[in-house]
Amino acid sequence: MARPNRSEMAKRLLDSYGRTYSGELSIDIARNTPSPLFRWLVACLLFSARIRADAAASAAAALSKQGWRTPARMIDAGWRARTDVLNRAGYARYDESTSRMLEDTARLLQESYRGDLRRLREAAGRDSAEERRRLKAFKGIGDVGADLFFREMQAVWTELYPFADKRALQAADKLKLGVDARALSKLVSKQDFPRLLSALVRVDLDKGYDTITAKAA
Repeated sequence: MARPNRSEMAKRLLDSYGRTYSGELSIDIARNTPSPLFRWLVACLLFSARIRADAAASAAAALSKQGWRTPARMIDAGWRARTDVLNRAGYARYDESTSRMLEDTARLLQESYRGDLRRLREAAGRDSAEERRRLKAFKGIGDVGADLFFREMQAVWTELYPFADKRALQAADKLKLGVDARALSKLVSKQDFPRLLSALVRVDLDKGYDTITAKAA
């Protein structure tokens, strides 16, 4: 059987797995306004823990449902309420420490950027390395969290494009799609690039390499 070409493989990935995590959580990061950006930062913090992706998504949705969509509301909620919501959402192993990190992150965002991540962007001079450094100053955001933030925000913060994180690149290599962000970015439009990266991460989580290869053949 002939190996499918790279463009067809990318198309099949988008068709089967091309859901961004922000989209799944109904976080409209394209608006580039304070509340969606804060919600996305919170989601990236939650996804950074060594916990199932569906549990992290459930916790992010639960916090948002409580109306804690701004740093001030996250702080005002209090440690006990945040912990209880995280626990009920299936984030039990990390609920207490994560509740503290959420408050620390919200306070830093308030104090340093008046609650608006766009101010972080401007303070960093729209330099991706400096943006990463500043993001990692938030409790609970390490390289994994910054990678996820960059992966989806690059469609909005154009200085980040093209960016691909290590996990997406590992999946791309297994599918022979390329080994760097620039090569991958040539397979789809700029707007679809975050979807392609999410698809690569999801196909790896699902162990769906053979299925995608067969569909693309």
